[in-house]
Amino acid sequence: MNETRFKRIKDLPSTHLLGTGTPMCAGCGGLQAINDIYDVLGEKTVFINAAGCMTLLSIYPFTPFRGSWLYTAMASAPAGAQGVRDALDILLEKKKITPDENLTTVVLTGDGSAYGMGLSATSAAIDRNLDFLYICYDNEGYGNTGQQSSSATPHGARTSTSTGSLGYPGFKKDLFAIWAAHKPAYIATVIGAEPLDLARKIEKAAKMTGPRFIISLAPCPTGWSFDPKDTSYVGNLAVKSGVWPLKEYIDGKVVHTKIPAIRVPVEDYLLSQGRFSHLFKPKRNDKLINEIQNKVDAYWAEID
Repeated sequence: MNETRFKRIKDLPSTHLLGTGTPMCAGCGGLQAINDIYDVLGEKTVFINAAGCMTLLSIYPFTPFRGSWLYTAMASAPAGAQGVRDALDILLEKKKITPDENLTTVVLTGDGSAYGMGLSATSAAIDRNLDFLYICYDNEGYGNTGQQSSSATPHGARTSTSTGSLGYPGFKKDLFAIWAAHKPAYIATVIGAEPLDLARKIEKAAKMTGPRFIISLAPCPTGWSFDPKDTSYVGNLAVKSGVWPLKEYIDGKVVHTKIPAIRVPVEDYLLSQGRFSHLFKPKRNDKLINEIQNKVDAYWAEID
């Protein structure tokens, strides 16, 4: 490690997620959120990372996490977390480690795992009342393998597997509602473009026990087709347009933590990304654009 890089690393906050020179995409909205999350959680953590984009953070034998890190298959992270949590609890019971040496068990997955392949394992972990924090970086597709559509892909978005003039024909699964139906300790939606809201929610979740869940919308320059410098701009539009509601579930109730005073048209959000460009050219598809807007309006009408 050269002297300049070593000095830069020494000057970082003790909890900051280190870069490792790994091939992460510039402007990654998932990494933007995870850096902030890790700054709050700190190094007394063990991350159980399901296969996905963030797996690229670690190249054996190196990892940017100052705490511990474990890799699992895409569907297996909650099961891996069970084993880690059980092992820590046994060590605590046998006094092989002190409470100060205990680690927070954190699952880290993309939407392909959270919304699809790993959903049954997550459901079972909640049923067992596993004491863990689950973080999903939701880039609304299988971003690590070419942005194929997933259960989190929004209606009308173009992906590598939904290339027609109407884009993805399905609708984004409501993972927040699915998790809430299990009645865990806590659920929240966050986004890196709203760091204060994100930090408050992570701090709150970190003080709790039991199953806790964070879904972070992760604007993806390569998959969504926008300039990497615009990640925060696209994220802010997601919130201001009402497409990505910031909310939390606690004590059986859902509370919105940021309600746009005046929502900008969803069209502004769609126009910021190439994955929706087919809705505007060569011929504008008012029917589909209005359908997307009406769905967002209907959500907020229920809140009002």
